[in-house]
Amino acid sequence: MASCSLAAAVLRWVAKSSTLCVCVGFEEFTMSRIIRVGVLTVSDRCSSGSAVDESGCNLQGLVDSGELFNGEVCKYLCVEDNATLIKEVLEQWCDDEKLQLILTTGGTGLAFRDVTPEAVKEVIKREVPGMSLYMLMESLLVTPLAMLSRPVCGCRDQTLIITLPGSKKGSEECLRFVAPAISHAVDVLMGWNVQVEKTHDVLKAQGTVKSASTQTSGTLKGHADHKPSKADVTRICTRWRKSPYPMMAVSQALEIVLSRAEVCPNIKVRVDKALGFVLAKDIFAKDSLPPFPASIKDGYAVLASDGAGLRIVADDSTAGCEPKKCQVSSGVCVRVNTGAPIPPGADAVVQVEDTELVKAGDDNCTELEIKILKAPTQGQDIRPVGCDIATGQKILASGTLLGPSELGLLASVGAVEVLVVGKPTVAVLSTGNELQEPNEPLIYGHIRDSNRVTIKALLQQFQYPVIDMGIAKDDPTALMNKMKCALARVDVLVTSGGVSMGERDILRPVLVSDFNADIHFAQLFMKPGKPTTFATCMFEGKKKLILGLPGNPVSAVVTSTLFILPLCRKMSGRSACENTCMRAKLSEMVKLDPRPEYHRATLTWISGEDIPVAHSTGNQLSSRLLSMASAQVLLKLPAATPERESLPAGTLVDALLLSL
Repeated sequence: MASCSLAAAVLRWVAKSSTLCVCVGFEEFTMSRIIRVGVLTVSDRCSSGSAVDESGCNLQGLVDSGELFNGEVCKYLCVEDNATLIKEVLEQWCDDEKLQLILTTGGTGLAFRDVTPEAVKEVIKREVPGMSLYMLMESLLVTPLAMLSRPVCGCRDQTLIITLPGSKKGSEECLRFVAPAISHAVDVLMGWNVQVEKTHDVLKAQGTVKSASTQTSGTLKGHADHKPSKADVTRICTRWRKSPYPMMAVSQALEIVLSRAEVCPNIKVRVDKALGFVLAKDIFAKDSLPPFPASIKDGYAVLASDGAGLRIVADDSTAGCEPKKCQVSSGVCVRVNTGAPIPPGADAVVQVEDTELVKAGDDNCTELEIKILKAPTQGQDIRPVGCDIATGQKILASGTLLGPSELGLLASVGAVEVLVVGKPTVAVLSTGNELQEPNEPLIYGHIRDSNRVTIKALLQQFQYPVIDMGIAKDDPTALMNKMKCALARVDVLVTSGGVSMGERDILRPVLVSDFNADIHFAQLFMKPGKPTTFATCMFEGKKKLILGLPGNPVSAVVTSTLFILPLCRKMSGRSACENTCMRAKLSEMVKLDPRPEYHRATLTWISGEDIPVAHSTGNQLSSRLLSMASAQVLLKLPAATPERESLPAGTLVDALLLSL
């Protein structure tokens, strides 16, 4: 056992000693060219839309940030766990797109559907086992379960292919392990000017060689711009002591946000993927529904003019079966099921409950004669052709929000694909030196980042595409690079933290100095959420919208509800953009704040009352996320005045619903 451990340690030392690492300040060797990268996610659940591709999105962010090597994601795709599909994509990206690096995530485990290694082996022409070995060795130091992973690395002509695990954490860790060798590997494959010895000499002289498993600080240069931020936040003594931006009402601020929002372009989607989209084109029925006269009930197709009395049972007609060539005539009936075609000659259906058996066959399985107990009327319990939907009828109008019933209606008329308004892609970025990931042991003076999780979940609840951009330190260059990476991929960037008046609140200086952004407001007359900031800028020829939310958890949730959701609704083509509002009655006296307050509350309905009663969730501190846990509404409380410092129990107030 000791010898094995020693051997593993030696292998790790050799691998680390011979690794070419990316370092700041040495672009002429390691970052001279931008590597064209493809990210392929292999996942049944993500490809079907039942799960969000966090791993693929995270890899895109890591590559585009320039943190690990000088790369740019040119292709991204999510496919199911199908070896044929994986091979087709890889071959196209290698042979036609000429990508220099392909990262796959997912499908490298032991499950029956995990076929990525097998597919990759059929695509590559030469394996690079050292990369696979190094990933495994470093991963085993993280968890012994890494021994179940089956990484494959290799090259096809001038393309390097690296398979990574399917989890966000595992894929990022493994990419970081092999990242120091990627630039040099691509240099060799492409036949670019490789100066290995000189590179190693300079790195050694600078003392900047790092282990691949070392997390970088986020100050490495981005793929688009290797210059530091222009924002000067060093002059603490001369910073603003009060916000230079005028105080603005929430209603006015929301009007500004919505006026800057542009509706997304139309796209075509499959009906089974259209939930939550807005229809962009009227839908007309191609066929009648029902396409034949159909029985509404289980019973007997009869001639109504015969009235009540005895009937001979000639045959039966069941749903989904070809109608039999039986004729209903006077004194003769046909047994029918719900939804079955009405046989010729019949003009009414009598339900089973209004009949009794008179005579059965010898096998006791066949009805020969029945008695009709109630005289039927013509057309009774028959759905005529087209009674639900007529051929050519408009069944859904442009602008309709597609919910479960609407999708069912589309399916019923044979619609397979529909034109809808696209949805905005939103990036969520937290800022702050004090923030840690939720899965990390808590360090003194730090807190776990809850804002990203909350805001992402809020957006995902309404099926808006979200990209997790992680945490940016309170450093202008680090924040700038994270924001550039995000803005290159999304329509809307949502940040939390860094918008108050502290020396580390640097979002606005970075927006103005590095993005030439227009800040439309940065101080709102509300509680919580006063320093909420909204800005727009042009980035790579496209208008981008940036919402800077306060860092306090409740402030972030409240302002997300008030601004982000209406913004996304507007961009998705929704006619009703703003939040649903209702009236509620206070259960107890509430003290008013100098600013209008969005007070978290639950609702109960009292029998016989038309208006629900609102109950406060308790302490309303903006840092107390617990006050949001059970909240159903945000009560819109007015600002206090000398004449009115509180509202008594029973007062009617507006309440914004949190779940619609």
